[in-house]
Amino acid sequence: MSPTRILTARVAAAAALSLALVLLSGCSGLFTAAPTVTPTARPTPIPSPVPRLYPLPRISGPQYGIQTFLWWYVDNKTGARDADLAQGLGFGWLKEEFAWSAISGSPGGYDWFRTDGVVALAQQRKLKLLVRLDQAPFWSLADVGDAGKYTDVPPRDPALMGVFCGALAARYAGRIAAYEIWNEPNLAREWGGKPPDPAAYVALLKACYTAIKAADPQAIVISAGLAPTITDDPAVSMPDASYFQGIYAAGGAAYFDMLGVHAPGYGNAPERSPADCQADAFWQSSVWCFRHVEDIRALMVAAGDGDKQIAVTEMGWTTDTIHNDYKWYHVSEATQADYLVRAFQYARANWQPWIGLMSMVYIANPKWTAADEQYWWSITRPTKPGDPADLLPAYAALKNMPKGK
Repeated sequence: MSPTRILTARVAAAAALSLALVLLSGCSGLFTAAPTVTPTARPTPIPSPVPRLYPLPRISGPQYGIQTFLWWYVDNKTGARDADLAQGLGFGWLKEEFAWSAISGSPGGYDWFRTDGVVALAQQRKLKLLVRLDQAPFWSLADVGDAGKYTDVPPRDPALMGVFCGALAARYAGRIAAYEIWNEPNLAREWGGKPPDPAAYVALLKACYTAIKAADPQAIVISAGLAPTITDDPAVSMPDASYFQGIYAAGGAAYFDMLGVHAPGYGNAPERSPADCQADAFWQSSVWCFRHVEDIRALMVAAGDGDKQIAVTEMGWTTDTIHNDYKWYHVSEATQADYLVRAFQYARANWQPWIGLMSMVYIANPKWTAADEQYWWSITRPTKPGDPADLLPAYAALKNMPKGK
């Protein structure tokens, strides 16, 4: 219907309605005014809880951890020193990366020497162990040439990683407390240079979850921590909020016990609200603040997954003054110390009971130099093997921080 005909029809309808009202007004004895009915607001639907394949583990949080790099030092003084540094903070967790490619050089072949060493170092210090599983070996890839091009490349078949995860969990049942499956798959460089794909990630997560739980039902499986970003470009990244929603849309909630998030504070104080960061003319988004975790928590609840906890698998502030990609939001060493303590305190005061593990970065890799951007996120500086550690102010501040029960 044309706009002119729509208008003509509306005028005619209005005239007819007016005539009817005039006629009705003269027949008051025949008609009784209808009672006024106030519309009842429809309640907001409560999402159904996600079915669980295994009992949902929970921890009294927040519990504190830090990432170390013990892998190449499990049999010397440097490994023992760095494990002691993690224990000396008064934290209860130690995080390590277990690269699949460094463990399995062929299908079904495993070298457990270094994994045995890391597990032993953690056990000797009564530290719970979180291991991040990624770095597929070349034999598992669809294109072997991808192995040297990208930070990480997923296997051609998720089932291949499931076999590895099951073997690992069976060997260390009761000794590895938690597994994080992959790292930042919402970045193309962490997904073999391909567009980030939540559904494909869920297939990988499912393969690992079912294998780990079959071997060690008490182990905690954590989804990959994502890079906080608003960049929506298939060649670069998918916004973390969109990716989390994609995980839920693909049925991924059934295949993790805690949702993994990354919570760098960038240049903002830990208490700064997401709304404040969003409104700031400089930052313009909540992804730039530590409390962006609360945005992700809201997505969980909306997806019917509110009974799960969040695990912060990376958090920190950088003191980088030399890398252009990072130095624009650097803080001083004193501010780094202050913000880290305040972040843990904020989470304890405001995020219970849904906050689980909080693992920060880093006890420095002994191989790092100032040319490595990770060096600047650390709370120690690399020293020669066997030498005493070089501790930054954050180390003492965190060691002295009240931990609570």
